[in-house]
Amino acid sequence: MANDIVVKNKKASFNFEIVEKYTAGIVLKGTEIKAIRMGKANFVDSYCQFINDELWVKGLHIAEYEWGTYNNHDPKQDRKLLLTHKELGKLKRRSQEKGLTIIALKLFLNERGLAKVDIALARGKQVHDKREDLKHKDARREMDRAMKK
Repeated sequence: MANDIVVKNKKASFNFEIVEKYTAGIVLKGTEIKAIRMGKANFVDSYCQFINDELWVKGLHIAEYEWGTYNNHDPKQDRKLLLTHKELGKLKRRSQEKGLTIIALKLFLNERGLAKVDIALARGKQVHDKREDLKHKDARREMDRAMKK
């Protein structure tokens, strides 16, 4: 069952320099997975935080399921991420270093239909780094245009 449902955090690569990537499971309620299958998720202002040695994603917006009844979920609630104990320990130690944070990159359904989140240990970019990225992107675009002619 190959799924092409992928919700990406489009600003992540622009605002952050990715240091390490991990794939984590996510704990969802019944109507949340239905909304994700409809593509109704958004990563605006989301981040990951440790609470009592557990990793939680905050600010991940999963819209209410259209045909949900009184059992519908809260769209902005915090959701627990599932990683191995070893990965959690490593992430907690590294995230306490100066300038490093944990961000969510994308939400997708794997081949078994389970919701997974790609998270990354990231360092925030400075304004001049963002300008350099835009210059490189424009230069690549110009070279591609020249090659097509």
